Amino acid sequence: MQTKYLKINSEDNVAVAIVPLHAGETVAVKDKNITLLNEIPAGHKFALKDFAPDDFVVKYGYAIGHAREAIGQGAWVNEKNIKTNLDGVLDYTYSPVLEYPAIADRHLTFKGYRRKNGDVGIRNEIWVVPTVGCVNGTINQLVDALKRETNGVGVDAIVAYPHNYGCSQLGGDHENTRKILLDIVKHPNAAGVLVVGLGCENNQLSVFRELLGDYDTDRIKFIETQKVGDEFEEGMVLLREIYHTASKDVRTDVSLSELRVGLKCGGSDGFSGITANPLLGVFSDFLVAQGGTTVLTEVPEMFGAETILMNRCESTGLFDKTVHLINDFKDYFIKNEQPIYENPSPGNKAGGISTLEEKSLGCTQKCGKSVVKDVLMYGETIHTKGLNLLSAPGNDLVAATALGSAGCQLVLFTTGRGTPFGSFVPTMKISTNSNLANNKPGWIDFNAGVILENKTMEETHESFVEYILKVASGEQVNNEKKNYREIAIWKSGVTL
Repeated sequence: MQTKYLKINSEDNVAVAIVPLHAGETVAVKDKNITLLNEIPAGHKFALKDFAPDDFVVKYGYAIGHAREAIGQGAWVNEKNIKTNLDGVLDYTYSPVLEYPAIADRHLTFKGYRRKNGDVGIRNEIWVVPTVGCVNGTINQLVDALKRETNGVGVDAIVAYPHNYGCSQLGGDHENTRKILLDIVKHPNAAGVLVVGLGCENNQLSVFRELLGDYDTDRIKFIETQKVGDEFEEGMVLLREIYHTASKDVRTDVSLSELRVGLKCGGSDGFSGITANPLLGVFSDFLVAQGGTTVLTEVPEMFGAETILMNRCESTGLFDKTVHLINDFKDYFIKNEQPIYENPSPGNKAGGISTLEEKSLGCTQKCGKSVVKDVLMYGETIHTKGLNLLSAPGNDLVAATALGSAGCQLVLFTTGRGTPFGSFVPTMKISTNSNLANNKPGWIDFNAGVILENKTMEETHESFVEYILKVASGEQVNNEKKNYREIAIWKSGVTL
């Protein structure tokens, strides 16, 4: 028989409805019988006590806000009757809590592509990347033509990645565009890349090529369209050369320690912090114990849970970097005259999340309990194995692009509401509830909702590891099957 409600932590003074509960229904919570005063939607909270105005509301063992008004025992607790405790930019003190989960190395492997520089890809794709949005039409035509010529045989995919930037940008925006595109061009999931420029843009091809540093000239090629006669014919010559090289690549056994995984959530609901996000946390600890790497981003969705992450930093230096990670993002909101804590979204609220603390405490569970080994700025690539934090906003496609650009070969994306999108690396959707998985099988790749039904976390995690290994070895996720592949670059400044 399915559990009808869940009290997550012994300190909590609210419980979460697992199924819709009805007004007048009595539920037994520990040694207390509670009569519900309202209809409680699945994923939403109800009060386990009477709250006076300003009383703290506790979920996950932490305060997620305070009562705006008196709330009776058994009442529906939502964004209308509770409010965030967060306010302004804070000072922080380092109080390390370092756990090293005792997880055995199982010496697992997957079938990947070992590149000349030693990096490992989980896909063998040909990408066409523009330095500037002016040539988006050209790159789409080139990709379509190569697909027709080859029928896609010999490589995993042939993809164009248009974007709107590369010119009319100043300062940080220009640097961010260039960093992200450089990271994409050198990503190990790409068997080969054709970089297409215009000629008069800010993001000059000659400088771009120089900034790439050492690269495989058989796999990365360039064309500046203003300097050739027929850019389509010239581009096809280069693409055929890339294809000839890429189509000879083969998968080989690679240690799981080479896997780098991005952790992301979107369209979260009241089950996110109970099923899918904790599952990713268990997997993150497991992968780190195997010598692999996980990366957590979405800095605004760390607000309210940031001290947990700060105190898991391995050193005072990393603590200081995490403080800057958080406060720099808060300053970004202040500079743009926007409220720091204008979160959660309408979809989050409809799914049962009432405050940013509640969202953040659920969100940060994706990175488990491992020690923070490094903190990366936007556009920076991974250079330390283990758990990393990455500076990027919460926007799904911008954050997923940033995770791929950091070097993650795969993004794990938990969701309670659902989304079809995909970034330039495989973007695996993990549902928080079975209704979503059943209703959207073309979106959802793995259902964590079974944790609320008939599966333990341990059983679900074992199935998840098996699935991850299949995907890393070539099995496509839904965004790849449907060719939902995009990039988005963070823009914060002036456009000329």
